[in-house]
Amino acid sequence: MYDPLTRTYSFACPHGREPRVPLSDFRMLERLPGTSHPAVFEVTFSCTCGSHHAGLVTHDALDVAPVGVGVGGKFQNLLTGRKDALDAELTGLAAARIGAGEWPWSFFCFLEGRPQPITPSALSVIAPGERLLGVAARCPVCSATSVNLVTREHLDIPFWNDAWVGVVDHVFGHDALRTIEEFRAELESSRFDERRLDLER
Repeated sequence: MYDPLTRTYSFACPHGREPRVPLSDFRMLERLPGTSHPAVFEVTFSCTCGSHHAGLVTHDALDVAPVGVGVGGKFQNLLTGRKDALDAELTGLAAARIGAGEWPWSFFCFLEGRPQPITPSALSVIAPGERLLGVAARCPVCSATSVNLVTREHLDIPFWNDAWVGVVDHVFGHDALRTIEEFRAELESSRFDERRLDLER
């Protein structure tokens, strides 16, 4: 489902393709009621065929596979000449960075007035722009939904974290942004402040 080397998710396309989709090409994410172990999310994504399609992704594939947990596979270790487990290497690197105070993804919560660490399952709507993406995410501390403007790399590459992001100067209800069109209209009518995204260490 998730390939940590290309940083993409695999989905099915009704036209017979098997697109590899980065997180920045997701458009809407919604946790489905019912199952909790694992939780399952319905994702609307922008496909290489030019249309938007729906797909399902588990919590593990969405939140923990991007840092290497459970991805499987081996790689040729050039230092030792052996084939080592890819998940052990990636999770070791991720654990060291998290232990040093870095987080794979971060987001500026307008209500809290500070950056917060998040996982991709906190995202609800993503809208592409000319250079930046508008991203609505739920804060893990206060549960308010804030909107940030970020680069594609901020979403697609764990531990990238833009130094500065645009932040809409108000919060949204949990169901306020139900469609991509509503979200784009809100982005066009909103004022953004630039905020530093360094997490406190």
